[in-house]
Formats: sequence, C-alpha cells, structure tokens
Amino acid sequence: MRTIAITGAGSGMGAALAQRLTDAGDRVIGVDLRNAEVDADLGTPDGRARAIDAIGERCGGALDGLVTAAGLNGLPDRPASLLVAVNYFGTVEMLAGLRPMLAAGTDPAAVAISSNSTTCSPGVPMPIVDACLAGDEAAAKAEAGEGESVSTYPATKTALARWVRRHAPTEEWAGAGITLNAVAPGAVDTPLLDEGLRDPTIGPLISAFRAPVGRNGTADELAALFQFLLGPDARFFCGSIVFCDGGMDALLRADDWPIPMAG
Repeated sequence: MRTIAITGAGSGMGAALAQRLTDAGDRVIGVDLRNAEVDADLGTPDGRARAIDAIGERCGGALDGLVTAAGLNGLPDRPASLLVAVNYFGTVEMLAGLRPMLAAGTDPAAVAISSNSTTCSPGVPMPIVDACLAGDEAAAKAEAGEGESVSTYPATKTALARWVRRHAPTEEWAGAGITLNAVAPGAVDTPLLDEGLRDPTIGPLISAFRAPVGRNGTADELAALFQFLLGPDARFFCGSIVFCDGGMDALLRADDWPIPMAG
C-alpha cells in the first residue's frame, strides 16, 4: 500500500484524486484548510511547517507520492500577495520540505499543479515570476503588491512550472529516484472555476475561452492524469509540464513549441 499526500484534498481535483487513490487501495494524507487529515494554512510559513511535520508523523518519514493541488484563483478583489504566498511558496516549500520523505519512499513521484494560463494569458508579469524564483517570499509578495490578483495567477503558475523544470533533473530529485512533474490544466469544473465564473469582471472572460473539445474538463479527468503520473507506468516522465486543457494551448500556440536549441 502506497502512502500519498495531497494538498488541497478537500475539494475539486484534490478531492477527486483522493477518492481515486483510496479506491485503488492507497493511503491518502489529505491537507487542506479544514476537515482534512492535516488542517493547515499553506499561505503562511508556520502553516507549511506544521503540515510538513504532521505529514511526517503520519507517514513515518517515508512518502511514496505527493500532489500539490492547493491553490487560489486570481480575482479583482483578492490581494496579489496572497496568491504568491499560497500558489507559489505554499507549493514549493511543501515540495522541498517533503522531498526527504519522498526519497525514503518506494518509487516516489511528485506532481505539481501549474496552469495553461502560463501560456494562454497575455501580459504575464515576469518580475513577479523572477521574484518568486529568487526565493525571497517577502520580496516576491512586495513585488506583487496588494492590488488585484488576476494577472498574478499566471505569474505564480509560471514560476511554479519553472521551479519544477529546474529541480526535476537534479541529484536531489531524479538522482534520488523521485520523479517530479507538473500538470497544466485548462478550465476544469471545480469550485475554483465556479468562483471565477461568478465574478462579474472575469467571469465573462473565462466563459469566452471555450476549449476546442467544446467543454470544460472534469475533476476526475485531471485526477486520472495525476494518478497515472504517480504510478509505475510514468517512471520516465521527469520535468515534464503536461498540458491537459482540451486543446487550448495548441489552438493559441501551435508553432511555439517545441523550440529548437539555439546554435
């Protein structure tokens, strides 16, 4: 029986994955703000530290899988600094803090949740991306500021995707037998998407982006992908950013990838 930790396990894709894994006979350690095996606010350093310690106690120091599904939507009235704290630092600090437990596990795998907003949103504020990747949370939050967080959302998800790409092939991850990848979903029917759709400013913009397949994704479809990336048939995936967005990225950027190496 594998032991797998999931942040954001209380709803949406995290909850769907927890159900899938439990049905398959895995042990799940869910993390969320409330009503989870581990209740913690990943938007704060203390909350992250408590979550890491609590997971360690429950898994006995050995973890076979990790999916970081916790995150916040960007909204006109939600401070940008909060998204930096939750979406980026609340993810990478959990990945880094739980890495030694993954190294002690069996065929360990970690999956982070990025977003197709990284490539489908215009004008991503790259100074926020750079500030996040520099690793100074206070400076990154100051760069983002306390204003609207709509544009900050793709910045945090871009920074996260780059963190995954930079760390996945290193000795600490691949060298320790841990596969680290990210999934970039498009519009998926979850409470997070519903929150955005209800906003009078960004709701119409979200609705206007209809994927080529003609519908939104479901939480269970994404959970199936996460489950695959955690499993034995995905051991050659390392540092991949897997777009699961109904074809939106391909529609908007058909010739932008792959980009040949210069020289």
